[in-house]
Amino acid sequence: MNIISIQSNIGLPKYKQIIMSVEKAIEEEKLVKGDRLPSVNKVCLAFSLSRDTVLLGYDELKKRGIIYAIPGKGYYVKSVEINIKQKIFLLFDELNSFKEDIYNSFIKNIGKNVQVDIFFHHFNVQVFQKLITDSNGNYTKYIIMPTNLTDVTDAIKNLPVGEVIILDQTNPDLKSYPAIYQNHEKDIFEGLTKGKARMNKYKKLILIFPGFREPLGMKTGFIAFCTKYDLNHDVITEFTNGEISVGDLYIIPNDRDLVRVIENARSQSLKLGTDFGIISYNETPLKKVVANGITTISTDFEMMGEILANMVLLGHKEQIENKSSLLIRNSL
Repeated sequence: MNIISIQSNIGLPKYKQIIMSVEKAIEEEKLVKGDRLPSVNKVCLAFSLSRDTVLLGYDELKKRGIIYAIPGKGYYVKSVEINIKQKIFLLFDELNSFKEDIYNSFIKNIGKNVQVDIFFHHFNVQVFQKLITDSNGNYTKYIIMPTNLTDVTDAIKNLPVGEVIILDQTNPDLKSYPAIYQNHEKDIFEGLTKGKARMNKYKKLILIFPGFREPLGMKTGFIAFCTKYDLNHDVITEFTNGEISVGDLYIIPNDRDLVRVIENARSQSLKLGTDFGIISYNETPLKKVVANGITTISTDFEMMGEILANMVLLGHKEQIENKSSLLIRNSL
């Protein structure tokens, strides 16, 4: 047993001694890529260890991508990159500019010796479930963005306990998991309330809410705000070359609808901020300059990425609500 070395009474758990032994053997080139590790039974017998102890050590090496298992045959060296201490599974819904902000901030703050593998489920339940199933047991942390998908809680619950963090949206079924999330119902209500003084000149508030990707809390918070202040309002599922009326104020979660509204307004020779208004959702650099500035309700995506990195590094287990604000520009 030249690969594994176990000592008693040194204050270091035996499963960690197994990990360190394998790392040292790789460093000294006693083990190279493709080599087979001593079997679990052989290690147990040699050092009078329980199977759970040996499996714990091997599983940690597996999660870090250093070894892999072939059922019925044993464990083999997969990578000699032993400096990778964390291997993170990051599951986003889709790629867009603000998800890129979260990712870049996370990478910036997570530090060295961390491997982050990013995946996208594109709001497809089957894709979500397959990615979760295929990744199970191969990572030290699982960061999951479930969005508004239903029937995915069971898949998440199959992942190792204590290694899951929920990102961006959560729900009551996931309340036991640590999370950094947006409170969309509260955010849109408070954002509209902050801008209410500027809304007096508008005759009707219109939320464009397709409802496929958008969090339901947006719609709930919008209706609650309009009801509280007895404002004329409507919720529509799409804007397809619609007629804009003078006095309309559009609240627009989807940037494609934002473009359509602006294009139609130009064709009608309507002036944004005077004849009609827009409040967009989610801040991006372009919204600072498009049409002389688009008002947004947005969370701080860079802060979300930073908090997420700290949760991973420090092992925080709480659920954290990320702050949101109304950024007023010429469109309101």
